[in-house]
Amino acid sequence: MQLNPQERRMMRRFDMRLPAVVRLEGTEEVQTETQNVSARGVFFYLDRAVEAGTRLEVTLTFPPHVTLTDAVRVRFTARVIRVEPPLPSARIGTAAMIENYEFLRSGGGDFLSALQKEWKANG
Repeated sequence: MQLNPQERRMMRRFDMRLPAVVRLEGTEEVQTETQNVSARGVFFYLDRAVEAGTRLEVTLTFPPHVTLTDAVRVRFTARVIRVEPPLPSARIGTAAMIENYEFLRSGGGDFLSALQKEWKANG
């Protein structure tokens, strides 16, 4: 497998459409859906522009078919690292780097343990 020299990602990225709630600094919550997720970052679309460097709080829900157990909610703080030009639908692609996180539900079995271990090892 040949690596693209332009590729800066260090973690495997998973194309996952997960329900997400994004809270921007000083604004209300925005409902959206992720496009992809990794242990260090997330990409989603917003209906408004944000600047690179903006801090935000994101809550994701990993459904049972992903966790192979109960649904697991994760809340994390992140910093916007890239904002794409708006699509014709006025949706704006936003990439954010995860800075810290917390699991909102205890338990969660093997999936939760594995995810937490990977995030801590790479954080």
